[in-house]
Amino acid sequence: TSIQLSWKFVTITTNADMGATLSTRAEWTSAAGGTGASGKLEFSKQNESLLNDLARYVETLVSGHQREADVVFKRPFQWKSRLRAAEFQRLTSGEDYTLSDDVVTSVAVTSSGEPLLKLTHVGSGSEMRAWSFRQLAQVLKCAGDRKLQEVQACLEGNRDPVANIMGQAYASAGGAGDASMGLLETHERLSRERMRDGAGADVLDELDNSFRLLILLSSMDVQLLQSSVKEIGKEVRLNPSAVENEVNLLKEFTGHDTYSCLSSLEFTSNFVFDNGCRSLPWRQVQGDIAYLQIKPCDGDLIYVTASTLGYFVIKGLEAGGQMNHEQVGKVYPTLVTLLKAHSHHFAQNIEKQEFNYHSSEDQTDQGTVNEDVGGSRPAVHVEAQQETKQTTEKSKGQSQMKAKKTDDKVRSKKGPVPLMLGPRSGEPTPKWKNLTKGTEVSKDSKDVKKKTADTHLTVSRLRSRATSGTSSRPPPSGVRSRRSFQDDSMTDSSTEDEEEEVSERRQETGDLPTEYWQIQKLVRYLKAGNQTATVIALCSIRDFDLSQETCQVAIRDVGGLEVLINLLETAEVKCKIGSLKILREISKNPLIRTSIADLGGLETVVSILQTTNQQLKCLAAETIANIAKFKRARRTVRQHGGITRLVSLLQCDVINDPQNAEEELSVAVARSGALALWSCSKSAKNKQAIQKAGAVPLLAKLLKSNNNSVLIPVVGTLQECASEPSYRELIRSQGMIEDLVRNLSSESQELEMHCASAIFKCAEDGETRMLVRQYGGLDPLVKLLAAAANKELLAAATGAIWKCAVSLDNVQRFQQLKAVEQLVGLLHGQPEEVLINVVGALGECAKEGANRTTIRKTGGIGPLVSLLTGTNQALLINVTRAVGACAQDTECMTIIDQNDGVRLLWSLLKSPNPEVQASAAWAICPCIENAKDAGEMVRSFVGGLELIVSLLRSDDREVLASVCAAIGNIAKDEENLAVITDHGVVPMLAKLTHTMDDHLRKHLAEAIARCCMWGNNRVAFGTNGAVAPLVKYLQSPSEDVHRATACALRQLSRDPNNCITMHDSLVVKPLLKMIGSTDEVLQVASADCISNIRHLALANEKERYG
Repeated sequence: TSIQLSWKFVTITTNADMGATLSTRAEWTSAAGGTGASGKLEFSKQNESLLNDLARYVETLVSGHQREADVVFKRPFQWKSRLRAAEFQRLTSGEDYTLSDDVVTSVAVTSSGEPLLKLTHVGSGSEMRAWSFRQLAQVLKCAGDRKLQEVQACLEGNRDPVANIMGQAYASAGGAGDASMGLLETHERLSRERMRDGAGADVLDELDNSFRLLILLSSMDVQLLQSSVKEIGKEVRLNPSAVENEVNLLKEFTGHDTYSCLSSLEFTSNFVFDNGCRSLPWRQVQGDIAYLQIKPCDGDLIYVTASTLGYFVIKGLEAGGQMNHEQVGKVYPTLVTLLKAHSHHFAQNIEKQEFNYHSSEDQTDQGTVNEDVGGSRPAVHVEAQQETKQTTEKSKGQSQMKAKKTDDKVRSKKGPVPLMLGPRSGEPTPKWKNLTKGTEVSKDSKDVKKKTADTHLTVSRLRSRATSGTSSRPPPSGVRSRRSFQDDSMTDSSTEDEEEEVSERRQETGDLPTEYWQIQKLVRYLKAGNQTATVIALCSIRDFDLSQETCQVAIRDVGGLEVLINLLETAEVKCKIGSLKILREISKNPLIRTSIADLGGLETVVSILQTTNQQLKCLAAETIANIAKFKRARRTVRQHGGITRLVSLLQCDVINDPQNAEEELSVAVARSGALALWSCSKSAKNKQAIQKAGAVPLLAKLLKSNNNSVLIPVVGTLQECASEPSYRELIRSQGMIEDLVRNLSSESQELEMHCASAIFKCAEDGETRMLVRQYGGLDPLVKLLAAAANKELLAAATGAIWKCAVSLDNVQRFQQLKAVEQLVGLLHGQPEEVLINVVGALGECAKEGANRTTIRKTGGIGPLVSLLTGTNQALLINVTRAVGACAQDTECMTIIDQNDGVRLLWSLLKSPNPEVQASAAWAICPCIENAKDAGEMVRSFVGGLELIVSLLRSDDREVLASVCAAIGNIAKDEENLAVITDHGVVPMLAKLTHTMDDHLRKHLAEAIARCCMWGNNRVAFGTNGAVAPLVKYLQSPSEDVHRATACALRQLSRDPNNCITMHDSLVVKPLLKMIGSTDEVLQVASADCISNIRHLALANEKERYG
């Protein structure tokens, strides 16, 4: 056919090296074993860049080339995917795909009838097959934040993608050639072939689409080659920026948990020279950049030199405190390579880290971004030059000439200002987007002129952005958000993350409001005027409504942020105050505050906290509170000593009823400090720093205040930090529980919400729960349940009630206050964050029989059972516990059974979440105990018994213990016992007997005792080696374990061989002691076991001696 002939021509004429860049640019581990062998991608910067390029290429191809995206590959892409059918179902159209629990198939098929996309669950993972770029794009869409992991798995499973797409003839091979000439020649031959064969329209379309896809692949290969060349160019020699980048990246993997790659990684010096180096000048001459102090998880502390040639280990600090720079070992090109060679733990764990996806904008001007992240930030400095009598005319002339040259150099920069598309959290309104499109900043935005005869601004270092033809504002990339590479990424106690991608849509200049142009004029006056004009301009800007996005973007677009930040470094207090008041207002916008951080303004604001001017401190702290809403800003505050300075602001002698303006200002400063600490406390590292700085006693003092504006940030900080056990102990020991309880009855709902939230977290400890009751905190918590309109307050109150209900004494008080009835009423029409706490509280209260009756009479059983069909994991855990607690009542169990609750609980055993599995299994136990005809009910669940036996293979101890408890109840029915025996329950239970966990031992022994009641199970347990490990259970300190073990041994001792094994394991002596126990069940079981062993011994003697 014409298609076959045409493809033959393509095969002959196209360069065989097409796709060579894609195949060779990836860096593979040593396990790859060469071309064609299976292997893993190295954890390297180059591979991360490659995966990002490929992900963006697939998405761009599908969005811009619709027909080429539908071309069917010669061979499908196949790989082991992390996606599940449920994820695919949420993000794709039901019309295009056929969905089931284990398989997802596309409606569209190949010419041979095979689905263009097929996802099949295989074991614990999934197998993915895709036949076109459109289907690959759908996979990336479903993967979301994990798209890079899917691209990585796809590339690892298809080492030569071009061969899959175009055929085996296009497999990567050595050689050289002109691919462009080959493509042109192929196009001519294809044209002649189509004319000669007279192919139909469908054939021509298919040929055209395939050829265009061929051209796109060739173009992609060239782009990858260019990108690779740029990456290689950056890595020719090490420089301070590259060292900072790699150290900052690896710092994200330091810690003391099992998943951390390093215990610690720090520079030996925090001082950075102007050139970015941290080593002393006479060592810089020899190529040294910085020195690192590294503590691997599996080794001793090592010192590493980062030089222009690479990284190498040195002898480090000697006894006298002097640094010995003598090299030990060879030089490594990267720090990762060095650490792999010196730490086996690091080498294993660094390969398990995941790459992070960043958008195409993140690639723009990456070098500039890295400088910002690394800390070598070019800054606009403010030099306050005061001429004194000692200043000579010569020095004055040199200073003026330097200022003039610098000023002229700044003015010479031209070109449009790129839009900042940095990562943010909130999506801006259309008004904000429209205001930021296409606006260019004139060169006046870079002019910084004299302010007074005594104070003027000079640019000491040009920004790296200006050298690349951009303005001094942030580059398009902003600072990319890292999930695993960003500081504090796994330690934020708040779900707020303001470093997501935000795109901006600009509106035509003719549609901009008049305020926009008026503010831009004032900013120009701000740059060019003297001190008086500057103050007037600042006051005029403040007259505008700075909460409007129009005014905020006007300041930014004309370069006003740079000028405002520069004013903070002058010696004029009025200028500083005016600048801070403006920055405080506009920094409430996510885009603005990130721009301030990118420009280095946050470091300047932190330094102002050292001043003696109380008003400046107050304004600076409030500005920090607004800016420190995202991770990088919080880290900056900590690294520049801001935490200690903010804590010092909390020192206030008069907290109630200030008598004069000075005392009022002191209270305002303390409030501002608390606000800033509240924002910073969302990072776990900052929480540690706040505690070390001695903030807790100062917060305890401020908590005595009657000023709600002070109390709200103080309690907000405490509730944020209360997630740490050390803080909870300090809050209790400092007597703050009483103050928190007192403020539960405040007139401010916001204060009540934060107090309830703090109690919610602190009530994890039993002593705190007791104090809350003693101080009368349970009554106001129940009263807060009436605030149904305020969901945040309701969630905090129900959470505090849940945790307080863990104590039985508190439950009795809740019972008196009729809290259960109110909680049942909240089971309808509430968001999940409220339902989780409501159900948790009901589960704790239901441990009392009277409360179970109350729940049943108020109609709470049905809504609880209906929640078993949800998907929220935390809610499912609490619901299963609540249903299990209610099932202890026979009448409640009847309602549960009528609402099909047991079947729903059994279906949750299939959940991939071990906590859900365990809580469901625990709930099933009382259901079986109290259900009518429980045996028949269990058998009615198709595959239910096989499912619960299979869970004995779990690695989670809580799952194993709960399943053993359930099996012990199931085995009470003889028919069910026979079924689970056929499913292999005996060898599985025997395999678990070597556990050292007493909680599991108890339920395992009970299950074994029950299973011995059928057939030859006693013999089978002995054959599978379960008897000797059970004897060791008698050494446990738990009497519950003793009782269950004695019952199991009594059943096993009815087999002679088991008796022999018990006797050989020295079981008689501990059993004799247990015969004297006060526990009657333990007494009888121990005696029966010894009796069976003795009967066997007597029978042997009689047989032997007649």
